[in-house]
Amino acid sequence: MSTSEKDNLKERPPVVAVVGHVDHGKTALLDHIRKTNIVKGEAGGITQSIGGYEVIYKDKKITFIDTPGHEAFTRMRTHGATAADIAVLVIAADEGVKQQTQETIRILRGLKTPFVVAITKIDKENADPERIKNELASEEVFLEGRGGDVSFQELSSKTGQGIDDLLELILLMGEVLELKYDPTKEASGFVLESAKDPRKGLVANLIVKDGSLKQGAEIKTASVSGKVKILENFLGESAKELEPSAPASIYGFENLPISGEEFVTGDRELEVIEKEELLEDEEMVEDGEERLKAVLKAETIGSAHALRDLIKDEVQIIDVSAGEITDNDIKLARSTDSMIIGFSVKVSKGAQNLAEAQDINIFTSDIIYELLDKVKAIKQESKQEFDGGELEVLATFNSTPTKQTAGGRVLKGKMKLNAPLTIEREGESLGKGRIKSLQADKAEVQEVGVDRECGLVIETNVEIAKGDTLKLVN
Repeated sequence: MSTSEKDNLKERPPVVAVVGHVDHGKTALLDHIRKTNIVKGEAGGITQSIGGYEVIYKDKKITFIDTPGHEAFTRMRTHGATAADIAVLVIAADEGVKQQTQETIRILRGLKTPFVVAITKIDKENADPERIKNELASEEVFLEGRGGDVSFQELSSKTGQGIDDLLELILLMGEVLELKYDPTKEASGFVLESAKDPRKGLVANLIVKDGSLKQGAEIKTASVSGKVKILENFLGESAKELEPSAPASIYGFENLPISGEEFVTGDRELEVIEKEELLEDEEMVEDGEERLKAVLKAETIGSAHALRDLIKDEVQIIDVSAGEITDNDIKLARSTDSMIIGFSVKVSKGAQNLAEAQDINIFTSDIIYELLDKVKAIKQESKQEFDGGELEVLATFNSTPTKQTAGGRVLKGKMKLNAPLTIEREGESLGKGRIKSLQADKAEVQEVGVDRECGLVIETNVEIAKGDTLKLVN
């Protein structure tokens, strides 16, 4: 860097990602800091998108990113950490280190993001900060005073105890990192989230990390480009120019950018994220076993990806997109025999009428894991309503030329005593048989329902093997 370039550099506020396990107090902590009431407005009490907020403490700015804690939002948590200079790892003193805590630690280490630990909810009767410190040591996170250099702060978002000390720690870490920006350069930063605003069009929420973001500037990411037609600060107020580390909303991208992408303006070159890396695994339609099909809609691109990641093992996903559910979604669902699953989105009146006329099922919720529960319930109902029965053979035992003993799990419908069946292997029929004995939980039974295991004696001359499918003959 030349001397003139160094002379241009100015200090910028730290960008801080608040991360951790679900319901450990991330949003409540920010809520206290910002003196607002965001946490009560979060569906299910869980932050469901990445929000950027700017606060002022002792005349110094800090930008916070509130990231989701539910396991479905791994991708979004990673994006929040990527954009951040510092992370606050929130752990509830009454619950300890959980699965998402461990996952977040791995993400922060992988991204080499410096972090401070916030031990929250110390006002609770069963709070045990010492247990938290021991559990962190087991995860090779060694705190100051316990053989390590990771700063920590015990606090209560309810009483405010320890929060000022945490903010002091953050400002100190920011000074140590010597965060700078060049106001003479074109802007660069990260896309936090993007969505379709029904009134204004495509909106992208950004964090500016360098340069100056100006209204009217040409802007691009690895996947999309456009022009900053409307520029707003994190309060939704119009702005002509925003400097680091400001959260910003812009309107003017030709298509929705992907959460986590780097953005640049003007002639500045992209340096961090390649398009190929961002778009990997984006193919939605999978071949193989016939499953329930679904068209996914969500409020934002990041939330749509989170929904996809959550239910991809339960359904065959036909399409994923952001925005309200429209006539085109209904037409796609009808042509592919799919249901529509919407996360935190509205259904247009025309789409609702068309769905009713075409008998298309639409399921929506503002709580993402409710949608997973609904999909599982539909699958279970489908299995129970199956007219017949299917069983996967898990093991075989005694056999004679005319009888075989096997154990298996009911995949659909029911297995019934004395019912005729066909024996299939890799989709091909090997022959027929009849259930002569049926046991479940070491007792003789007349039938066994879906998802239960059972033992069977089958009258057949076919040699049954593990992995075969037994199907009742209607």
